Amino acid sequence: MIRLYTFFRSSAAFRVRIALNLKGIAYESAFVHLRKNEQQGPEYLALNPEGLVPLLLIDGLKLTQSLAIAEYLDETRPTPALLPKAPAARARVRALAEAIACDIHPIDNLRVLRYLSRSFKAGDAEIAAWFMHWVDLGLDAVEAQLAAAPETGRFCHGDAPSLADLCLVPQIFNALRYDKDPLSRRPRIKRTFESAMALDAFERARPENQPDAEA
Repeated sequence: MIRLYTFFRSSAAFRVRIALNLKGIAYESAFVHLRKNEQQGPEYLALNPEGLVPLLLIDGLKLTQSLAIAEYLDETRPTPALLPKAPAARARVRALAEAIACDIHPIDNLRVLRYLSRSFKAGDAEIAAWFMHWVDLGLDAVEAQLAAAPETGRFCHGDAPSLADLCLVPQIFNALRYDKDPLSRRPRIKRTFESAMALDAFERARPENQPDAEA
């Protein structure tokens, strides 16, 4: 059985849930409660020394890092494709995905926000300002790239979801925690988000629909 170690609010795990759903891959979930520090327990660290989710057990492998997992799934189970065939198009999709997964997410994730609170005594308002500064900077750049490129369609690249959409949608859910309306001033991102959420693969992967979801 394919097993995904996940936490409902993890945007990285959210990406992999979408990828598995799009590919029609059945899996079982193993829940790792990040706020309770279960990712730092000895049993989980023995599986994933990074102490992060997601972790995917598949094909006798232990795979970490959401983008690497998504690309592995695409290479071993190529339909539907998450990356286009043309090298230039693949580079564009990867660049959009990394603009979110590498530039926005790492400095806004739980362990960074906890460090701000514990080591620098940042309060809720300061943490929210930090979070939205980097989200706004990153999403504005993605919006500009989508607006400028003729390759943009209903999704980030054309009219089918790609690796870029797997990253964009969870980041919008993150933004909604601090910004009630992150979409209206970003019409290309709004169209992409709405196109994605109309698909069952994205809807089933959303945080509220996970068995470990909390208020």
